[in-house]
Amino acid sequence: MTVLTAPPVLANAQAIALHRRLAHHLRVRLTPAITPEPAVLDETDITELRAFIRSECAAVATRSAAVPVDPDGFVAWFTALQFDGPGQDDPLFAWLANEADLEQMRWFLRQELAGEAGFDDLVALAQIKMPAQAKMEMARNLWDEFGRGNPAGVHGTLLTRMATELHLACAIEDATWEALALANLMAGLAVERFAFQAVGALGVIELTAPGRVAKVAHGMRRLGLPATTRRYYELHATIDIEHSQRWNTEVIWSLVAADPRIAPLLAQGALMRLRAGERCFERYRSELWSRERHDDRGFNFSGSFAQSA
Repeated sequence: MTVLTAPPVLANAQAIALHRRLAHHLRVRLTPAITPEPAVLDETDITELRAFIRSECAAVATRSAAVPVDPDGFVAWFTALQFDGPGQDDPLFAWLANEADLEQMRWFLRQELAGEAGFDDLVALAQIKMPAQAKMEMARNLWDEFGRGNPAGVHGTLLTRMATELHLACAIEDATWEALALANLMAGLAVERFAFQAVGALGVIELTAPGRVAKVAHGMRRLGLPATTRRYYELHATIDIEHSQRWNTEVIWSLVAADPRIAPLLAQGALMRLRAGERCFERYRSELWSRERHDDRGFNFSGSFAQSA
C-alpha cells in the first residue's frame, strides 16, 4: 500500500524551476516528432512529474477519502463542489467582469493560455480503455470540442484566434509557476495514466467553468473586444453546462456504480484540479491588484515578466 505524505512547500524559485522543466518535458513528450528529442526519455523529468502528482494527491487525501461511494451520493457530493470546492466564487472574476482594464485582461488571458493543456487531447487520452458508457459520453464531448465537424468551430481554433487577435504569445518563461503547475497537473494525470483522477479533474472543469468564463466574457464585452475574440469564452459559458450534466450522469455515475473504489480517485482528481485553480486565482489577484504596475521582479502589464514569473 502506498502511503501518501503531505507535499513539501517549495520556495518560489524552486517552484518556477520545477514547473518550467516539467512544462518543457510534457510539451516535448506530447508533440509528434519524426525523431523524438532525447529529453523525452529523461527519467529525472518523469520521476519529478510523478512525484508532483503524488504530492498533489496527498494534499487532498483526507477529503477525498471521506466521499460517499454510492453513485447517487457521490454525484451529489461532486456537484456540490461548484459551491464548496477550492477556489469557487473567487472575487477575481467579478473584478475581471467589472473593473479590469484591457492590459490587465490581456495579462490574465495570457496566464490562462499558459495553464491550458488542451482539453480535447486530455479527453482523448482519458477515454483509453474506459467502460463503454463512459467512453461514449467522452466521445460526444470530444466531438463538441471538434466543433461537431465544423473546422471554424473547433474549440482549440477559437482559443488560438483569441490569442492571435489579442497578440497573446505566452512562452513558458512568461508564465507564473501556478499557471504552469495547472497545465502540468492536467497533462501529467493523462500521460502518467492516473486515469480516474484525470476523469474527475476533467469533469470538475466542466462543472465549475461556466460561471467563471461568463464573467470573463462579460469583461471582454465591456472592454469592446469583438465577437470573434470573445467566442471561446462565450461558448463555454453555455455549452459546459450541458457537458457537465452529461459527464456527471454518463461518466461519473456509471464508473462509481460499476466499482465504488473509483469514487475516491475521481474525488482526488477533482479536488486537485480545483486546488490548482485556487492557487492561480490567488496569484493573479496578488499581481493584478497590486498598487504599482511594476514590482521588484520587473513585472509589466503590457508585456510579460521581464525576469521571472
